[in-house]
Amino acid sequence: MRIPRPHTLRARLTLGLVVLLAVSCAAVGGAAVLGLRGFLTSRLDEQLTEAGNRFAVSLEHKGEPVKDDHDGDEHGDTRRQSTGTFGARLVDGTVTNAAVVRSTGTLNVDLTAADRARLAAIPADGRGHSVDLSALDDYRMLASRGLDGDVLVTGLPLEPVEAIVHRLVLVAGIVFGAALTATGVAGALWVRWALRPLSRVAATATRVSELPLASGEVALPPRAPESDPRSEVGQVAGAFNRMLGHVEDALTKRHASEERLRSFAADASHELRTPVASVRGHAELALLHPGPVPPEVTRALERIAAESTRMGAMVDDLLLLARLDAGRPLESAPVDLTRLVLDALTDARATGSGHRWELDLPEDPVTVTGDEHRLHQVLANLLSNARLHTPAGTKVTVALETDGSTATLTVHDDGPGIPVDIRPGVFERFTRADRSTKSPTGGAGLGLSIVAAVVEAHGGEVTVESGPGSTTFTVRLRNG
Repeated sequence: MRIPRPHTLRARLTLGLVVLLAVSCAAVGGAAVLGLRGFLTSRLDEQLTEAGNRFAVSLEHKGEPVKDDHDGDEHGDTRRQSTGTFGARLVDGTVTNAAVVRSTGTLNVDLTAADRARLAAIPADGRGHSVDLSALDDYRMLASRGLDGDVLVTGLPLEPVEAIVHRLVLVAGIVFGAALTATGVAGALWVRWALRPLSRVAATATRVSELPLASGEVALPPRAPESDPRSEVGQVAGAFNRMLGHVEDALTKRHASEERLRSFAADASHELRTPVASVRGHAELALLHPGPVPPEVTRALERIAAESTRMGAMVDDLLLLARLDAGRPLESAPVDLTRLVLDALTDARATGSGHRWELDLPEDPVTVTGDEHRLHQVLANLLSNARLHTPAGTKVTVALETDGSTATLTVHDDGPGIPVDIRPGVFERFTRADRSTKSPTGGAGLGLSIVAAVVEAHGGEVTVESGPGSTTFTVRLRNG
């Protein structure tokens, strides 16, 4: 079974505090128990030494009067022994007599072979030894040599010692348990209070992580309250606040730069529309001149008209992107997306007769809320992209479906696919499959960026999946 580990710093500190206290309590309790056991056992050994072997001598002279060395009373040694005193006589390692003093008198003890072997193993060195007798439990035994060359064993029960030790263990367990519980609760509150500044730093960091920092103006939350700078938590809070200050400065400068660039693109696009239209108009007017014009001049004028038309479309696209970046609202009205798909596919078939165009539409019309002109531009750009970047004979399938809340439009082709190196930035501006300065398709690399900007302005999303023989653009819009 795997023991769960605490994950928070607060839980780890509290657990560490409780564990350290538990180890200390266990060490103190163990030392106290061992010390008390040793002290009581030594006192028991002193009692055995004071008692001597008088009870065992009475067993040695069983049936004969035994004279007390102190007062001369016969059988006095036997009567003066405390209840539970054990005596045994061994001759040549064999127990001949064994008895224990009870409140009702002296009783013989029936010893097992194992008990006799334990008694025979006690050295006659005049020191106490602990022996476990199956008939009498634990005893403290002292063996000495008798006058007849036999061995006399006297013992006192260890039960009083064990009872006191067990009592101490119980009391210590209760006291230490209560101390650990109180320490755990108090330690948790103290650690919580001590780490409160760090919790504020974490809360501020969480709020910052939830902010959209990718673009636009960003308002960072208030700084985390700083505590004592001499503490580790105070140092972390101070460093974090300084980092937030640097991030805020960087975001402010980036936003200002974006605004300047967006304003420049919008102003430049707006200002370029008139001269580009004028150049195109003069070129078309020159082509209408009735007089004879050299072929070279005619060709030059046609190229001027074509390139000015292309430049005008590029300027319009840049102006649209600048307006979308600035957050200009689009029209919001019900749009029949099914009809837009039919119209866009009809135009694509007219301009791309070398491709195979297929359509997959639901039976009921699909309606969304948005700007009809811009959504038509999305469809036109996707189909134009499929036509321009795939060879003749490629099959392009346009599908539309809805689940009641979201309309999903897919444009799939079985062409060569998008090169791997440009897939991550396929929706970025001026991204083209052909990296050369002169594109045979004449595209400027703004079509897919306009698709992404318009779809995002409608609250939708556009994604692409591409590989050899399969490329799919997916547009998702909310149903109107």
